[in-house]
Amino acid sequence: MNFLIEIFNSLLYRPLFNALIFLYQFLPGNDFGIAVIALTILIRIILSPFMTRSLKSQGMMAEVQEELKEIQRIYKENPEKQMKQITTLYKEKQINPFDGIIFMLIQLPLLIALYRVFWRGINLEELNYLYSFIPRPEVINFKFLNLIDLSRPSLVLSVLAGGVQFIQSKTMSKPKSNPKTKEPQERTAEMISKQMLFFFPILTIIILLRLPAAVGLYWVITSLFSVVQQGLLNRNQAKI
Repeated sequence: MNFLIEIFNSLLYRPLFNALIFLYQFLPGNDFGIAVIALTILIRIILSPFMTRSLKSQGMMAEVQEELKEIQRIYKENPEKQMKQITTLYKEKQINPFDGIIFMLIQLPLLIALYRVFWRGINLEELNYLYSFIPRPEVINFKFLNLIDLSRPSLVLSVLAGGVQFIQSKTMSKPKSNPKTKEPQERTAEMISKQMLFFFPILTIIILLRLPAAVGLYWVITSLFSVVQQGLLNRNQAKI
């Protein structure tokens, strides 16, 4: 276990922490919040191709849901034939159902490391993780725009993060059609989905109220990035 932690620290946490301190010292104003934003955007740009592919795959999967249900209905007594027809449908539509899983596997360790950087990076003892070629700051000003102390929980950033996450969920949700013809299971699933639309933003606010505001700022920026990316993808698909 210690071996895995060392690998995680060496390959992810330490490089990202050093990048954060580097940005803090060399970006104008020595604003810790600006450094958090810059690092978040940089990482999201690096992950952008994987995110775009995942979002496209999710959109295409949503478009073939009716066809999938029809296949499942017709071949419900023949699972082997059902799987063959579903595979054929995916090939015809050029859909890889594993794109979303692949993206999660790629981004999850990186996002955990980023989360840890913004959570623990506000502790001055973490400066021991700096590389020899990164200048060690004597002090770090954790005020964002001289207004919000990122080393302490912030109600403003917590609520803002929850609001942006709600917008992100609304942006990614697909409009439902023919509500009167839905099966009971479908209506139940949609009801749960609507509840989750509000539950997760509220949960986000509650969690962030217990964490340093640097985490909340990271959450806001990465959610905004996802909203913009999803919006551009939706616009491009609408033109096709």
